[in-house]
Amino acid sequence: MLTNSDITQLTHLRRKLHKHPEISGQEAETAKTIIAELHPLGPNEIISGLGGHGVAAIFDSKIPGPTVLFRAELDALPIQEISANPWKSEIDGAGHLCGHDGHMMFLMGLGRILSRTPVQTGRVVLMFQPAEEDGSGARAVVSDPAFDRIRPDWAFAIHNEPGRPWGYVSTRAGLINCASLGLGIKLIGKTAHAADPQDGVSPALAIAELIPALSSLGIGGDLGDDFRLVTITHCQIGAPSFGIAPGDGVLFATLRTPHDDAMDKITEQARALAAKSAAKHGLAVEFEIHDHFAASINDATATQIACTALDKLDIPNGDLGLPMRASEDFGVFGWGARAAMLCLGPGENHAALHNPDYDFPDDLIPIGTRIFEQIARDILDDPD
Repeated sequence: MLTNSDITQLTHLRRKLHKHPEISGQEAETAKTIIAELHPLGPNEIISGLGGHGVAAIFDSKIPGPTVLFRAELDALPIQEISANPWKSEIDGAGHLCGHDGHMMFLMGLGRILSRTPVQTGRVVLMFQPAEEDGSGARAVVSDPAFDRIRPDWAFAIHNEPGRPWGYVSTRAGLINCASLGLGIKLIGKTAHAADPQDGVSPALAIAELIPALSSLGIGGDLGDDFRLVTITHCQIGAPSFGIAPGDGVLFATLRTPHDDAMDKITEQARALAAKSAAKHGLAVEFEIHDHFAASINDATATQIACTALDKLDIPNGDLGLPMRASEDFGVFGWGARAAMLCLGPGENHAALHNPDYDFPDDLIPIGTRIFEQIARDILDDPD
């Protein structure tokens, strides 16, 4: 259990990190701070540079048993914070507006407890993941050769989710977060004088065709196995000029599906539509993939372990608000382990994630820590 001194120190650390956010792929100083805080806790090993700036701390009982990984995120968002708090972001255009600073404290709190009362069997891995917000971090971490040394049997994560009651945990077996992918389509033609557009090759008509065509691939609806959603997020043709007929165009679409195989299929369909339209209008086409998130699917046994831990702690839980259309870069950990994501409520009226006035509530730190500790104890201290 965390002491009052622990909670005070973790709150101070959370606010320190909040003042110095680093966006995806740039978390070098955040990682250094975490490593410095981990060393006094005496983990058996600290691995740094995982998949970029990832950090893993290993607490090993030296008794054979499972490896249980608990994940938090290092990165912040490229959003300007609006706040009167003394710990407001000091970095222009960046802010911890998703609560990753708080999630890190769940792991730091667990590390403090394990340093005093180790697990009886197996290993606990505290995994501080980089680049969650753009969907690149988890794949980079699990693809890193160093990850083989900590490859887990079980993996758990907690994300705070405004809109849920204070201290309530949403979870379920099966789909938690949709797969999503950002598809960038670049159409390449030739400019012309606006008085003689026939001398050029304009992407305008192709863009006009593609917006409804791509949108029709996924119209949303109920979040079942057949759910598909395509959201046009950006488009542009040519330069802002009245004298030049455009010669190139860009279209961004975000694709969402409940499963990774469905994402592969809808991506192929979207690319085929774009290629067909480009050919029709005499354009070349290029594609880019951004923000590729795997679906986050909870393993049934891992979910039951988590729910049993929540019941032991008298923490209210259920499947409120699940599954979600929004994506989370945790699903990849479930490809090689039994994994479960938990959604912890900061209150129904708490500012939404990614809002400029969002701030993680520090009073959730001991709750998240207790949940992780109970899961670890149930797997490793009472393995039967």
